[in-house]
Amino acid sequence: MTFQRISMMVCLAALTATPAFAQKTTYDFDKTATFTNYRTYALREGTPTKQSLDDKRIIAAVEAQLAAKGFTRSENPDVFVLYHVALDQQQDISSYSTGGAYGPYGWGYGGGWGATTTDVRVREIIIGTLAIDMVDAKNKQMVWRGLGTKEIDVNAKPEKREENIGKAVEKIFKNYPPKVKK
Repeated sequence: MTFQRISMMVCLAALTATPAFAQKTTYDFDKTATFTNYRTYALREGTPTKQSLDDKRIIAAVEAQLAAKGFTRSENPDVFVLYHVALDQQQDISSYSTGGAYGPYGWGYGGGWGATTTDVRVREIIIGTLAIDMVDAKNKQMVWRGLGTKEIDVNAKPEKREENIGKAVEKIFKNYPPKVKK
C-alpha cells in the first residue's frame, strides 16, 4: 500500500470513531478557611437526581471519599456536605467524508474523477453535572465546591453506573483539601 492510502485509512478511522467524553472536574474554595480543622461531617439534602438508586450510589461514593480523607460522620459536624445533580440534553454532531478522487498525481490529488460523500450524524446526549459542596457548620458559609461534568450513559448497567459514579466522586475529591498558595 502506498503511504497516501495508509494515511487516508488512519484519518478515516480516527474520524469515524465514536467520541469518548472525558469527565471534566473543577473546584473552588474559600482561601480563608482552615481545612485542617475540618474532621467531621453530616450530610444535608441538596439537589438529588430523582432516581433513588443513583442517589444512594452518590451518597455511598461521597461517604467513601470523606472517610478516605479522614472524615467521620457526626451529629455535631465541622462541615455539612451536600450534593447537587443537574442534567442537560445536548446534541452531538459528527461528520466524515468518504470516497475521493484519483487524479494525475495520485489518490486525492488533482482534478481527477470519483465521488465524495459526507455523512453527518446527530445524536441526543445527556450531560450530567455533579456538584459537591462543603459548608462550614459554625458560620454556615461554603468553604469548598467540587464539580464534575460528563456525558451520561442512560443505558448503563447498575454495576457500570456505580463504577462511573465512584470514579466521578473520586476525581472531584482529588482536589480536597485544596492547596493554598502563599
